[in-house]
Amino acid sequence: MEKGYKSGFVAVIGRPNVGKSTLINSLIGQKVLIMSDKPQTTRNRILCVLSLDDAQILFLDTPGIHKPRHKLGEYMVNAAKNTLKEVDLILFVVDANEKMGPGEEYILEYLRETKTPVFLVVNKIDTIDKKALLPIISNYQKEYNFAATVPISALEHMNLTSLTDEIKNHLEEGPQYYPSDMVTDQPERLIIGEMIREKVLHLTREEIPHAIAVEVEEVKTRENGDIYVRAVIYVERESQKGIVIGAKGSVLKEVGKQARKDIEVLMGAKVYTDIWVKVKKDWRNREGILRNFGYE
Repeated sequence: MEKGYKSGFVAVIGRPNVGKSTLINSLIGQKVLIMSDKPQTTRNRILCVLSLDDAQILFLDTPGIHKPRHKLGEYMVNAAKNTLKEVDLILFVVDANEKMGPGEEYILEYLRETKTPVFLVVNKIDTIDKKALLPIISNYQKEYNFAATVPISALEHMNLTSLTDEIKNHLEEGPQYYPSDMVTDQPERLIIGEMIREKVLHLTREEIPHAIAVEVEEVKTRENGDIYVRAVIYVERESQKGIVIGAKGSVLKEVGKQARKDIEVLMGAKVYTDIWVKVKKDWRNREGILRNFGYE
């Protein structure tokens, strides 16, 4: 590797719904992380790889840190906290529209215990008046000594080059960990399952999101090069099953249609989806089931 090449691991943390996944997807330039307007979309710590000419930045998207209410919630918060112990840099993402509240305080408490440099990344600046930005930044800077502060809009790709430049400045020289065409370390099935889950989150009502898990049972390339995907959406109650399926199967059909488009981009081939809905009572509190769904 040429002299001066830098690499390092960067954790992206923040309250649920501040735009962490949108930020990483915009930086990587490809959709790997699922996005939803429902909080706590990310359940597994997902590594995403940004390869540049002079650096490789390995982003860890973590579940939103929040006060857990069930075993799945505990798992998600532990995954996020553990990530902070093993990275070179932390991006603390906040929403420019939200006042600093108990959620941010809760995260700042953890940050005060770590020795890792932390950047304050103020997201969604395209949605606020320019004059409002400085007071937001100074409020946070009173609470913590950030290594850098970068205002951005992940959705509008505003200031993302400044952010990557600032990250590179803080990284040490290091090896290229992954091939430059690789964008994530996650198995194909997990990404496909996440894409399906994202569509369910978008298309169902408020009471559903956290009660959903998706298991991809089969991904098979047919002789003609088309790909067949069989997946099961698990919910906790019969009533939820009805909501996910929809009248005459309308919601499930739309889930399949939308997911198929994303999976085709991922796989680079025509995709057929075969999606079922099953009930596993109270799965979020059952450790054996959580393990089966990959929440170690």
